[in-house]
Amino acid sequence: MTDSSTPDNNGTRIATDTVRFERLLPGPIETVWAWLTESDKRALWLAGGALPGREGEYFQLNFRHASLSPKKAPVPEHLCAMENGVSTTHCLLQFNPPYLLQMSWGENAEEAPSEVTIELKAEGDQVRLILTHCLLSHRVLASVAGGWHAHLAIMTDKFAGVIPPSFWPLYETAEKNYRQRFNESLDTND
Repeated sequence: MTDSSTPDNNGTRIATDTVRFERLLPGPIETVWAWLTESDKRALWLAGGALPGREGEYFQLNFRHASLSPKKAPVPEHLCAMENGVSTTHCLLQFNPPYLLQMSWGENAEEAPSEVTIELKAEGDQVRLILTHCLLSHRVLASVAGGWHAHLAIMTDKFAGVIPPSFWPLYETAEKNYRQRFNESLDTND
């Protein structure tokens, strides 16, 4: 399966503070929705944690990057604080099953939170996942893009029945790629 937006599955910088990814996944749409909203399934590719019952409520995502693949690799030195996992706080902004999930991102970070919107669209027996992450500072854009790239690659592999690579090398390669691509395509100092 390939991403129709770019031949290499890269995310696209669509504004100075926004990156977008598209993936075509096997359907039905309810299955993909479950992988976004059910904690046990989401923990297989991103992070576990129950979603709240209503929009405007806060929740925790529990990232355990080492558990995303049986293949192991060391945590990069500058991210060693994440070695045993990390929990982050988010706010549910929009919830329209099985088409739209929007949440804040980085509620417990030093800067203002950003927003993640995930849209699902049925296309025959497949589902187009469109993930848009906006309100990102230039300082974190490549890192966030690298993280989503790695997490979505793991999700795609798991949907295809393939054992994914270890998260950390995948993330480091993707982050480096986005730093180069974004600095070449749009030079900002925000």
